[in-house]
Amino acid sequence: MTGQANHFVNYAPEDLPYAKTRYTNEVHRLFGVMNTRLANAKFLAGAYSIADIACWSWVLSGSKYAPLDEFPHLKAWRDRVGARPAVRRGKALAAEMRKEITDEDRKVLFGQRAR
Repeated sequence: MTGQANHFVNYAPEDLPYAKTRYTNEVHRLFGVMNTRLANAKFLAGAYSIADIACWSWVLSGSKYAPLDEFPHLKAWRDRVGARPAVRRGKALAAEMRKEITDEDRKVLFGQRAR
Protein backbone atom coordinates (compact mmCIF):
# COMPACT_ATOMS: atom_id res chain seq x y z
CA MET A 1 0.00 0.00 0.00
CA THR A 2 2.88 2.34 0.69
CA GLY A 3 4.20 1.75 -2.81
CA GLN A 4 0.81 2.56 -4.28
CA ALA A 5 0.49 5.71 -2.16
CA ASN A 6 3.96 6.77 -3.25
CA HIS A 7 3.15 6.18 -6.90
CA PHE A 8 -0.11 8.13 -6.94
CA VAL A 9 1.22 10.99 -4.81
CA ASN A 10 4.59 11.39 -6.57
CA TYR A 11 4.61 9.74 -10.00
CA ALA A 12 1.15 9.40 -11.52
CA PRO A 13 0.97 11.38 -14.75
CA GLU A 14 -2.42 12.81 -13.74
CA ASP A 15 -3.87 13.90 -10.41
CA LEU A 16 -6.12 11.16 -9.06
CA PRO A 17 -7.48 12.33 -5.68
CA TYR A 18 -9.42 9.09 -5.09
CA ALA A 19 -6.29 6.95 -5.54
CA LYS A 20 -4.20 9.24 -3.35
CA THR A 21 -6.79 9.15 -0.57
CA ARG A 22 -7.44 5.42 -0.92
CA TYR A 23 -3.81 4.40 -0.57
CA THR A 24 -2.73 6.94 2.04
CA ASN A 25 -5.73 5.87 4.15
CA GLU A 26 -4.71 2.25 3.72
CA VAL A 27 -1.15 3.04 4.86
CA HIS A 28 -2.65 4.66 7.95
CA ARG A 29 -4.88 1.63 8.61
CA LEU A 30 -2.02 -0.85 8.24
CA PHE A 31 0.22 1.22 10.48
CA GLY A 32 -2.53 0.95 13.09
CA VAL A 33 -2.57 -2.85 12.71
CA MET A 34 1.19 -3.00 13.12
CA ASN A 35 1.10 -0.59 16.07
CA THR A 36 -1.47 -2.79 17.83
CA ARG A 37 0.66 -5.90 17.26
CA LEU A 38 3.80 -4.16 18.49
CA ALA A 39 2.10 -3.05 21.70
CA ASN A 40 2.62 -6.64 22.87
CA ALA A 41 5.65 -7.79 20.89
CA LYS A 42 9.15 -6.51 20.26
CA PHE A 43 9.01 -7.56 16.60
CA LEU A 44 6.19 -8.29 14.16
CA ALA A 45 6.41 -12.09 14.40
CA GLY A 46 7.63 -12.15 17.99
CA ALA A 47 11.36 -12.60 17.31
CA TYR A 48 13.21 -10.57 14.68
CA SER A 49 12.36 -12.14 11.32
CA ILE A 50 11.82 -11.67 7.61
CA ALA A 51 8.54 -9.90 8.53
CA ASP A 52 10.53 -7.07 10.11
CA ILE A 53 13.05 -7.00 7.27
CA ALA A 54 10.30 -6.85 4.64
CA CYS A 55 8.22 -4.19 6.40
CA TRP A 56 10.86 -1.82 7.75
CA SER A 57 11.62 0.12 4.56
CA TRP A 58 7.89 0.37 3.75
CA VAL A 59 7.31 1.94 7.15
CA LEU A 60 10.15 4.39 6.51
CA SER A 61 8.70 5.52 3.21
CA GLY A 62 5.09 5.30 4.37
CA SER A 63 5.68 7.64 7.28
CA LYS A 64 5.40 10.47 4.72
CA TYR A 65 1.71 9.57 4.38
CA ALA A 66 0.94 8.47 7.95
CA PRO A 67 3.29 10.19 10.42
CA LEU A 68 4.44 7.83 13.16
CA ASP A 69 3.66 10.13 16.10
CA GLU A 70 0.21 8.54 16.17
CA PHE A 71 1.77 5.05 16.33
CA PRO A 72 4.24 4.99 19.25
CA HIS A 73 4.84 1.22 19.22
CA LEU A 74 5.48 1.24 15.47
CA LYS A 75 7.78 4.24 15.85
CA ALA A 76 9.79 2.43 18.56
CA TRP A 77 9.95 -0.68 16.35
CA ARG A 78 11.19 1.42 13.41
CA ASP A 79 13.97 2.79 15.60
CA ARG A 80 14.78 -0.62 17.07
CA VAL A 81 15.07 -2.29 13.67
CA GLY A 82 16.93 0.71 12.23
CA ALA A 83 19.54 0.52 14.98
CA ARG A 84 20.58 -3.02 13.99
CA PRO A 85 24.11 -2.99 12.52
CA ALA A 86 23.18 -4.84 9.32
CA VAL A 87 20.21 -2.53 8.73
CA ARG A 88 22.42 0.52 9.22
CA ARG A 89 24.95 -0.86 6.72
CA GLY A 90 22.20 -1.60 4.19
CA LYS A 91 20.69 1.84 4.56
CA ALA A 92 24.09 3.48 4.07
CA LEU A 93 24.70 1.44 0.93
CA ALA A 94 21.28 2.37 -0.46
CA ALA A 95 22.03 6.05 0.15
CA GLU A 96 25.28 5.72 -1.83
CA MET A 97 23.49 4.08 -4.75
CA ARG A 98 20.45 6.38 -4.87
CA LYS A 99 20.09 8.63 -7.90
CA GLU A 100 17.46 10.86 -9.44
CA ILE A 101 14.95 9.17 -11.74
CA THR A 102 15.56 10.13 -15.37
CA ASP A 103 13.00 10.31 -18.17
CA GLU A 104 14.41 7.03 -19.49
CA ASP A 105 13.93 5.44 -16.05
CA ARG A 106 10.32 6.66 -16.04
CA LYS A 107 9.70 4.97 -19.40
CA VAL A 108 10.97 1.68 -18.02
CA LEU A 109 9.22 1.99 -14.66
CA PHE A 110 5.88 3.39 -15.76
CA GLY A 111 5.61 2.95 -19.54
CA GLN A 112 5.25 -0.81 -19.72
CA ARG A 113 1.97 -2.19 -20.95
CA ALA A 114 0.43 -5.61 -20.39
CA ARG A 115 0.40 -7.77 -23.50
